Amino acid sequence: MTTIGTDARSPDQRVPAGAGLDTLRALAHPLRVRLLSLLTGEPLSAAEAARRLGDTQANVSYHLRRLADVGLVDLVEEVAVRGGTAKRYRHNPASAESLRLTDSAGVTALMVTLARELNRRAAEYRDRAEIAFTDAEVWVSEPTRVRAVGLARQLGELLHDEALPAGPEAVRLSATVALFELRPAPGSTP
Repeated sequence: MTTIGTDARSPDQRVPAGAGLDTLRALAHPLRVRLLSLLTGEPLSAAEAARRLGDTQANVSYHLRRLADVGLVDLVEEVAVRGGTAKRYRHNPASAESLRLTDSAGVTALMVTLARELNRRAAEYRDRAEIAFTDAEVWVSEPTRVRAVGLARQLGELLHDEALPAGPEAVRLSATVALFELRPAPGSTP
């Protein structure tokens, strides 16, 4: 086994300028979003991920390469298997910063992808399980906006840092948080 380690470069160094659109395109397929979630808990090869997702190794391998091409997953180890080499990848949650979305079309496309994945996960809700949610379209002060963005990032870091491999001691959890500033409403004062 060869341990590669995570890519220590920041997302700005790993993903070329203007790569936000390519990264967004890489997220356009629902299987890729599921792969990112799966690869948060543990590093997996295409064959291992395919078994977990109930898909073919060839299909998962293709989508995994697309995610690796845009820097959303890191190669963390290579393992010898049956005369070949299995490459294990892990999702680096900091890689999401590489999206660099700066227009409403990009944000809308990302939100559609996340909504589709949230809809798939909602169908797997465990009856009578605790649920915490909020939905808000509100006006807040700039310090509150900054604090809210920081808390959203902290939640993401907590979930990614504490993610476990699937198993009897792990609780399967879904979380989708998207916090972004809206244009002023028509007729309102910015």
